[in-house]
Amino acid sequence: MASVNIRLKEINDVYKLVNVLVGFDGDVDLESGRYKVDGKSILGIFSLDLRNPIKLTYSDDERASELIEQLKPFIVED
Repeated sequence: MASVNIRLKEINDVYKLVNVLVGFDGDVDLESGRYKVDGKSILGIFSLDLRNPIKLTYSDDERASELIEQLKPFIVED
């Protein structure tokens, strides 16, 4: 299981993120505060507070490094 913090600065970032995530099998969860949503759900993502970094957790260890590589534009340090 891999986790990174991401930031979505504009609406198009949400669409780009979902397009990347749907290309990967396995579960992707996004957490903001006490809320957790499916990372492949545009409506779920818009229900989160996007002003702060969001924790992304990916369940497939085999492809985690590939996913993280594609998520580099969104990843922020803690």
